[in-house]
Amino acid sequence: MADTEERSIRPGGLEKELPSSASRANTPQRGGGDPATRGRTTIADGVVEKIAGLAARDVVGVHAMGGGFSRTFGAVRDRVPGGSAKSVSRGVKAEVGEVQTALDLDIVVEYGVSIADVAKAVRENVIAAVERMTGLEVVEVNIAVGDVKLPDEEEDEPEQRLQ
Repeated sequence: MADTEERSIRPGGLEKELPSSASRANTPQRGGGDPATRGRTTIADGVVEKIAGLAARDVVGVHAMGGGFSRTFGAVRDRVPGGSAKSVSRGVKAEVGEVQTALDLDIVVEYGVSIADVAKAVRENVIAAVERMTGLEVVEVNIAVGDVKLPDEEEDEPEQRLQ
């Protein structure tokens, strides 16, 4: 018996040659092979922006997302009857390619926190969430800190922290 072939004995004592495991792997399967290779998946920029926005807001020390104008405009839009719901992607811009993505985030931090530590935690959380959910490689996460929320400042728009 050859080393690369397997044999099986049928009921009644007849031998049947089976293809080796290497040749079985190369045997065309019904429907064109591996189902994962049948078609293409595209991910919209907005999907990545929402994932990144939620992941960034989840970091302790992030008070809000977006620059001053976008936060003010969003607060007004949210109060208008029939206006759209609060955008979780506010303050996030994504550029999505076929296998990679790059992100720009505008954040407002709480007074008293280490901006460097918050930025590091935001990067780590955003990269982990986007890569886990989309399979895209995050090549960069640029963070712009546009403001600091002081303890005695009135809140134009309180951000809801996800629980």
